[in-house]
Amino acid sequence: MSHKFTVRVHYEDTDMGAIVYHANFVKFIERARSDWMRCMGADQGRMLEEDRQVLVVRRIEADYFAPGRFEDELEVHTEAAEISGARLVLDQRVARGEEVLFAARVTVVCMDMGGRPRRLPQKFARQITAATGG
Repeated sequence: MSHKFTVRVHYEDTDMGAIVYHANFVKFIERARSDWMRCMGADQGRMLEEDRQVLVVRRIEADYFAPGRFEDELEVHTEAAEISGARLVLDQRVARGEEVLFAARVTVVCMDMGGRPRRLPQKFARQITAATGG
């Protein structure tokens, strides 16, 4: 399942040259990941309340290919690459039309409130697996 999330580049997202500040691409993919999970019916708020667990980013491998600019309408594409007991790996890319501006492989892990690794709650893992056809 590929998920698309649209982002409009606002003035606050840019540097002095009206180019998207590099760290804001990470914000764009974070918003898209949250929306991707919500669209699959995975409720991170409920996961926190009921399971006392959270998903945290462990690793981001990123490549910048071209600049985004003020007023651009960008699409963030998110796809699950791998799911295991406590880990979810996602491929995300930010594009303007057909041109890919930024791509990242993001590893997200499940942790308890004390910062210890935990397996993904079964219900959550089933929702992701079902939605991604895994």
